[in-house]
Amino acid sequence: MGFLFMLPAAAVLLIFLTYPLGLGIWMGLTDVKVGRPGTFIGLENYAWLFEDDVFWLSVFNTLLYTVVASIIKFGLGLWLAMILNNHFPFKAFIRAIVLLPFIVPTVLSALVFWWIYDSQDSVISWILIEMGVIDTTIDFLGKPNYARASVIAANIWRGIPFVAITLLAGLQTVPQSLYEAATIDGATEWQRFRKITFPLLTPIIAVVMTFSVLFTFTDFQLIWVMTRGGPINATHLMATLSYQRAIIGGSLGEGAAIATAMIPFLLAAILFSYFGLQNRKWQQGGSDD
Repeated sequence: MGFLFMLPAAAVLLIFLTYPLGLGIWMGLTDVKVGRPGTFIGLENYAWLFEDDVFWLSVFNTLLYTVVASIIKFGLGLWLAMILNNHFPFKAFIRAIVLLPFIVPTVLSALVFWWIYDSQDSVISWILIEMGVIDTTIDFLGKPNYARASVIAANIWRGIPFVAITLLAGLQTVPQSLYEAATIDGATEWQRFRKITFPLLTPIIAVVMTFSVLFTFTDFQLIWVMTRGGPINATHLMATLSYQRAIIGGSLGEGAAIATAMIPFLLAAILFSYFGLQNRKWQQGGSDD
């Protein structure tokens, strides 16, 4: 009976996830192009990518983008969650406001940041000029390092609410009696965080950071709308480069190979989640059964 109940969900996963994944892996082993079937060429696409400087730049950009954004999102998200876990006026309303950056469509967020970073009409440059900090506008999206920092900042702004609200839900499950007992024993606020809050949040942190890494690593819309991988491929991620080569360039096999090359990184994130979940013993007082 349980197997029968699982069939509808299994069918959806098979049709919309497993089949496209298998097709993408197969296409990465062919020289298929738009309008031409293509033939099996084995690992030639991957051998060509191995010597492609733009591909390796996209790998570097993806790792930099993912690591920096995920670490900052976690730090700020945890800090925000602990603030929202306190009692203060209009708490429910403020929590709802915090979710707005995550709820707003990604393309709309990207367009707003594109305007904020505009080389001529940037509101940031205008404020800094009015304050006398700079004399001319800053070309945020026109210089490689500025562009990388700008798209990372946009991703952080969009991702913090997800991390904060999820960790806030975890904080709500921590028994207050533990904090009361620790306070009576003379524990400082930092000691309560290190010995109670963080260990009990470990399973939730593992899950939320895995999703954060997955969302960030596979980010496409934010980058494509803001920079389309420029300037000089400085913000090309593996996802955007795959789209450019496969859809715009017409080399479906090459684009599929780039997308397939993302799988080991995504598997590493999933394994991180799996092993992180083993820390449920923090909550249960022993090993998992």
